[in-house]
Amino acid sequence: MKPDNISKYAANRFSIAPMLDWTDRHCRYFHRLLTSESLLYTEMVTTGAIIHGKGDFLAYNQEEHPVALQLGGSNPKDLATCAKLAQQRGYDEVNLNVGCPSDRVQNGRFGACLMAEPQLVADCIAAMREVVDIPVTVKTRIGIDEQDSYEFLTDFVSIVSEKGGCEQFTIHARKAWLSGLSPKQNREIPPLDYPRAYQLKQDFAHLNIAINGGVKSLEESKEHLVHLDGVMVGREAYQNPYLLAKVDQDIFGLDKPVKKRTQVVEEMYPYIEQQLTNGAYLGHITRHMLGLFQNMPGARQWRRYISENAHKPGSGVEVVEAALSKIPQELNV
Repeated sequence: MKPDNISKYAANRFSIAPMLDWTDRHCRYFHRLLTSESLLYTEMVTTGAIIHGKGDFLAYNQEEHPVALQLGGSNPKDLATCAKLAQQRGYDEVNLNVGCPSDRVQNGRFGACLMAEPQLVADCIAAMREVVDIPVTVKTRIGIDEQDSYEFLTDFVSIVSEKGGCEQFTIHARKAWLSGLSPKQNREIPPLDYPRAYQLKQDFAHLNIAINGGVKSLEESKEHLVHLDGVMVGREAYQNPYLLAKVDQDIFGLDKPVKKRTQVVEEMYPYIEQQLTNGAYLGHITRHMLGLFQNMPGARQWRRYISENAHKPGSGVEVVEAALSKIPQELNV
């Protein structure tokens, strides 16, 4: 049984990672049709964009709950302002990005480089916690550059949890190289070290610890959950979204039928029509659906038809219907 102080993180048992340029609100709506229980994350949004930007960077669909806003920033006052706005808009959690290794993020003094400044991270968390009631969490790496010892990680978690009050950490089980590797390479080249995250949970049993990095199946997820409180799946959930269809049953233990792929597509139709009426482009929605029939007969034709037609002026639901007809009906999938 989990301690009472972290019971509010129940949805964190399985989550879909924040992925820049991918997990926008169209993607999250689509994923929510596949799993009602998983925690969804926005793309990382900088405090500067929210405070000074001209667009509405906090927009989401009410159907997305539970949904967390991931923030990028290192100014406690600005982060507190954004956290308060997030709570007012109804977000279920605010997460601070301490894991992104890109040069652009480093130049803004946020992301993975903040692992070297645990007291600043603690100040940021404390400032946000002071103005909101929703959970304020951290997503981080296991280390940066040559600072990759277990002691470095435990010092970071100790300071951020004890001085900042953070109760939940999602650990991307790779270190980040802040120079010399691209963000893509940083997701692939540094080796995964799941045992380090397991040890962290043993040493900080009172905290909620989730794992991220390289998880490709629900079976792997269940293995991690023997040791940890939560699992965050990233690119596999995006590229092979039907992975999510059994999460509610296999991870959360719900007794309900598993949706078929064709059912999920058809459930997208009303949303697509609504969004097109509001000025959205079909391709911005359907790009997130391309992997739904991965490894199934007709999958290539499904992807090709959408890719070749969704961007055309005036394209609507009929494009998706035509693409769906490429999937053999006798498969009943």
